[in-house]
Amino acid sequence: MDSLPPLNELPESLETPRLLIRVARPGDGPVFNQAVLESLAELSPWLGWVTPPPTVQESELNCRRAHARWLLNEDLMAFFFLRDGGTLVGGSGLHKADWKLRQFEVGYWARSRHAGHGLMTEGVKALADHALQRLGAHRVFLTTDDRNIRSWRLAERTGFELEGVLRHERFDLAGRLRDTRVYARIGG
Repeated sequence: MDSLPPLNELPESLETPRLLIRVARPGDGPVFNQAVLESLAELSPWLGWVTPPPTVQESELNCRRAHARWLLNEDLMAFFFLRDGGTLVGGSGLHKADWKLRQFEVGYWARSRHAGHGLMTEGVKALADHALQRLGAHRVFLTTDDRNIRSWRLAERTGFELEGVLRHERFDLAGRLRDTRVYARIGG
């Protein structure tokens, strides 16, 4: 970790060996929509924003709103693009930016045909590392349904530690009570 003072603004882009991670922008709606529609079977049990399936216009509006929140330094909805070829392979972000507490929530989703290749692990780790090392985050956390094994295994691969399981903490998308795993990485 370098000794630069923490930044007070969310990054526009980051690069990893295989990924360009960048903020959602106006014009990204069609590619975002295509990735989500291709991945509905895997995403719909866990993510309410994919049901009903979004239209291209709704996805574009989502990208525009996300870009505005980024400009206001409130939230980073990021897309993961392959550096080789530019294909959208998933998304993540640093959400609910609390600059006083220096805390961020991470979320993520993968495009189905690119899952299982370590791309999401690479991208989520890069975002969490950036938050802790460059933004001076004291806490980066995520929550996931206890039954979403792929999600919590990704959290563990990227250095997040299980803080606990909140039993019957909220309703799942089918209206049943669910248990929620809480993970965090803690910084200085």
